[in-house]
Parts: sequence; structure tokens; C-alpha cells
Amino acid sequence: MILETGARKPVTYEAECSYNAYLQRNRRLHQLSETICLPLKHHRTFLLLLLFMLQPLQCGISATDNPRKTLPTGINANKRNNHSSKGKELVILWWNVENLFDTVDNPATADDEFTPAGRLHWTPKKLRLKQMRLRHLISAVKAHPDYGKYPDILVFAEVENRKTFVETLTPLEGIHYKTLYVESSDPRGIDIGIACNPQSIVFRTMKVYTVPSAREIIVAGFSAENRPFHVIVNHWPSRSFDTAWSEPKRIAAAFVCRHIADSLMLRNPKEKLIIMGDFNDGPENRSVKEVLRSSFDTRKVLAERNLSLFNCWSGSSQKGSYRFRNNWQRIDQILLSPAMLDPAGIWFPAEGFRCFSFFRMLDPDDGKPWPTYEKGRYAGGYSDHLPLVLKLEVNTPR
Repeated sequence: MILETGARKPVTYEAECSYNAYLQRNRRLHQLSETICLPLKHHRTFLLLLLFMLQPLQCGISATDNPRKTLPTGINANKRNNHSSKGKELVILWWNVENLFDTVDNPATADDEFTPAGRLHWTPKKLRLKQMRLRHLISAVKAHPDYGKYPDILVFAEVENRKTFVETLTPLEGIHYKTLYVESSDPRGIDIGIACNPQSIVFRTMKVYTVPSAREIIVAGFSAENRPFHVIVNHWPSRSFDTAWSEPKRIAAAFVCRHIADSLMLRNPKEKLIIMGDFNDGPENRSVKEVLRSSFDTRKVLAERNLSLFNCWSGSSQKGSYRFRNNWQRIDQILLSPAMLDPAGIWFPAEGFRCFSFFRMLDPDDGKPWPTYEKGRYAGGYSDHLPLVLKLEVNTPR
């Protein structure tokens, strides 16, 4: 069945209640007691799952799900909407899904801990629950009154292989994603999986760039309503062991990413370009601020003519997508070329960015993302990262 992507209705109190009611009544997740049996030693996870199933209905959207976002510097919402007639909307999702591994040992990679006999005791039942949770999030985007459909493009980081990626998405009702997948050189075997809805997106090209001591960077070309655009996806080296020691690796990845962006914008100064990923650095760090030349200032981005990139966290009241040692971080980011701020063709409207979450995804103890594993112990949650959702408009000339 093909999704209907009609005009978005105004958000009402009833729509918000309907959205939250959806989160409550997802049948597969309410059947956890029949699909997974946890050992008693995981009593904390068992209690969390009971809380998930028994918590009463709450109408209204949580703070992280309906942020009060101020307009980025220099944006005039009324002026931006008068250049062309509004067309269809595109929804793009980025998410580090935290170790989406199968349960089979791959002798070519260091995935031993994600097996039934491994250190983390990763079993088929735990994998099925993980996949159900990821589909729950994707379906929640569709049920949300601001979107009303599945993401047109979704990108997952930390996926072990194409088979697991496809198996995660296939059960979604009413959509058949086209998947793009590149096996990375990561020693653990974690890759980036890309999927697009062929009913709304045309896949054109894909190219992979190698980065010294880092995962590959992927560039994919698409079009919507005959309007071309490119997406650059990244998963830069982590801050493990020591931030200063690992920073040169992220800076090296940033230089490659910036080189790709410059090449595309040199060929086409009006290039519609989206750069997204888990950079493991924030907007304030050198790799993002100085090398990628990320900026929160719209006027600066437009004035410098492709020297700076617009950071979609600009104006957001949300604290971040990842929390480490009780500090929220904005290491997952989406950056846009200046042309994406131009209402001609595909463009980024005001309030088109959100770090997406709902109360089920957050740890009831402290409000951080509910991970699958925490400090080596199974927690049974969604991921240690929250996803980012970008809503774009495809306009046609008057």
C-alpha cells in the first residue's frame, strides 16, 4: 500500500492526544510479556518494561517532542514563504541506533560480544525487541501531527549488516523502503544504512570516500519532484580513551567532509546539500566550527556564499541528542548549504528541525535516552542517542 502524503492538518489538542494514544496502543510493544523472557537478574529492565506497558495515557506532547524553537538569526518566516507556492514536504531522519547487531559471529569483525555466548549475551529475543523499538520510533514519526508520514529518507548509524537493516524496516506497514548500504572498514563492523521511499524520492547516485583512521563518508544523490539534492552522511571516530587523542581523527574526517561539500558547491553554487551524522563533536568544537565552518547565523551563511554551513541546532531550545556524565551534547547534527535557505525548490523552513523523542524513549529515572545497554548491562531501551528529524518543503515557481 502506498502512503498518502496529503496536506498537513493544523495541530490541535485532539491531534496531540491521538499521537500520544498511538504511542500507548502499539500492539507489538504491548505484547512484550509474550515475546521476551528476561532472566531475574535483569530485574531493573523487567520493571522498566512493566512501567512501559502499564503507564496510563498522558495527553499532550512532552517538552522534547514539541520544543519551543525560536527563529534562527536573520530568518523572516513570512518573507520566506512568499517566494513560491508551497508544494509537498519531505521528512528526513538521522539516528545513531546504538549497535544494531545480528546474533551471529562474523569472524572478520570484532563482534563477538554481540552473540548469545558473548560478554553482552546478545540473543535473538533481544534483537527482535530492539528492532521493534526502532520501528516504533519510525511509526511515531508517521503518527506525529507535524509529519503525518514515514520519513522519506532515513539514515541509521551503527548497523552491522544489510540483512539486519532490511529485516528491521520490512515489517513497517504501508511502505517498502529502498535500501542503500555500504560495508565499512570499521573493525567492529558497524556501518551506515540509508533507506528511501521510492514513492517520493528518486535515488540517483552514491559515492564512498575513505578517511584515514575513520569510517567512510557516504554521499548520496536524490531528487524529489525533479529537484535534485545531495546528502552527506558521517559517523566520525568516538571520544573513547581521551578526547584530545581522538580529536585529530575527527578533524581529518571533517576535512574530507568539507572537501566533498566544496566540490559539490563549486560545481553548482546553488547546490542543495544536507550534511548529517554523529560527529562525536559539538557545534563548538574545532572540527565542526572551524573545519566544516558551521554557523548558527543565517545572515552570515547567506552572505559568505558557500563558505559557511547552516547548523540546524540554531535557535533550538532542546539540550541535545546524547547525554554523557549528566551533560547533554549536540554531537548528532544536520548542516545545510546556503542554497537550502533559499525557498526556490527544496528548502529548509523555519522550525523544520527537531530532536525527536517521546516519553517512552527516555529513562524514567533521569530523563536521558533509554539505551539498549548501559555500562555493559542490558537495559532494553531504544538507543543511547535521540534521532534528528528534518522537515523540508519542495516549492514550485508561481
